[in-house]
Amino acid sequence: MASPRTITIVALSFALGLFFVFMGTIKLTPRLSKDAYSEMKRAYKSYAKALPALKKIGVSSVLLRKIIGTLEVGCGIVLTLVPGRPKDVANFILLLVMLAVLFFHQLVGDPLKRYAHALVFGILLTCRLLIARQGEDRPEREERREEQITAQEKNKVKVS
Repeated sequence: MASPRTITIVALSFALGLFFVFMGTIKLTPRLSKDAYSEMKRAYKSYAKALPALKKIGVSSVLLRKIIGTLEVGCGIVLTLVPGRPKDVANFILLLVMLAVLFFHQLVGDPLKRYAHALVFGILLTCRLLIARQGEDRPEREERREEQITAQEKNKVKVS
């Protein structure tokens, strides 16, 4: 039977992956929801206006939206389907994207209800990453502890 930690990581990975595939797809195409797509276009125009440095380096609102949408879809697919270390890399990339999105929302002065989803999913991505990384440290700690116990037992035998 799988451990609770494994079940948690798999459930979070799958749910987060599907969410980001959905949100990224909305940024890239109007096929899922024309209203949401139009809203994304409007929002990214305001982000690009608030950051004139993007225009100087040749990043338009359309390109910014497509970059973020593509990152979300790609990393969402990795979180959902790919096993192992690539999930942690995708998790970290999505966490950086969420931080950028939070920055954009703050920059244009959006109210909390407009970016609460980014805050919540950023927290969930952080939790998933911490839980996944926590399990990797355990075997090393247990080995060190066993070595210390063995060394202490040898010292006791020598003293006796």
